[in-house]
Formats: sequence, structure tokens, C-alpha cells
Amino acid sequence: MRLHIPIHLRWGDLDAFNHVNNATMLKLLEEARVRAFWTPLPGESAPATAVIDAGRHTPTLTLIARQEIEYLAPVPYQRHPLDVQLWFGRLGGSSVDVWYEVRSPIETSGEREQTVYARAMSVVVKVDAVSGRPVRLTDQERAAWQPYVDEPLAFSFRR
Repeated sequence: MRLHIPIHLRWGDLDAFNHVNNATMLKLLEEARVRAFWTPLPGESAPATAVIDAGRHTPTLTLIARQEIEYLAPVPYQRHPLDVQLWFGRLGGSSVDVWYEVRSPIETSGEREQTVYARAMSVVVKVDAVSGRPVRLTDQERAAWQPYVDEPLAFSFRR
């Protein structure tokens, strides 16, 4: 099972070639992670996976240990939100492998197949905010994320 996180593009996300810049793709993935992981503020909605308290005074941080992106097609500017699909390839002791597919907007008519613009993977590690040492995933996090564990992707162009 995958989460579907809608992410709107901004005009400033495009580069001189009129498509989403490769560095901006990291920001889109980050935004999807924040929406998928961080507990919502009062009045906000979030998926059931949003169980991490975030903010300046939280005792734990989430850090990126590794990221990999495979770009499959240029992302043009569009007004409808991209469909960033997110799931977990692995739940470790203090880390998770987060997988993504960045796709064209979901068509309500069902007539058009989605374009897959990029596939990506991030290793996210929970650490103590003071010591920087890894912190184990909680039972609450595991329970919220387990339904979204699925097979990782194989990147096509690895050497």
C-alpha cells in the first residue's frame, strides 16, 4: 500500500529549461516526507503515518543518511498537484527506507495513464537531538508505518 501525497509546484521550481530542476526534486520529496511523517497542528489534516512530533524543541530529529533519485522524464509546470507516492521499503531499528514515485497529477476522468517522472529512495534516521546518537523507532511509529511497507524498487540505470 502507498501513501498519495499531493504536492503543488510553484513557478519558481522551474529552471531555464522550463522543467523542474533536479535540486528542486529533493525539496518536493522533503515536502512529501514532512506531510507523511509530522504530526499535524490543530486544524490540519494528515495521514495516519504522521506520528513524529516536529519542531525546535523536540527530543528527536530525523536526518537523511542517504538519497538516490532516478529521473525518468522532465516535470513540466502544471497547476494540478503532482502525485508523490510514498512507502517504506524497510523499517529498521532506528532508520527507515522511504521509497517514492513522483507522478503526474491523478486524472479524475481515468482516461490517461500517469507519467512517472522520478523514482527515489531516502534512508531516514531518528537521532537524539542533543547527543546525535540513533534512537529506536517507537511502537507507535512501527504500527503507523507497517501497513505501508512494500517492496523497494530497482533503479533501472545503476552501473
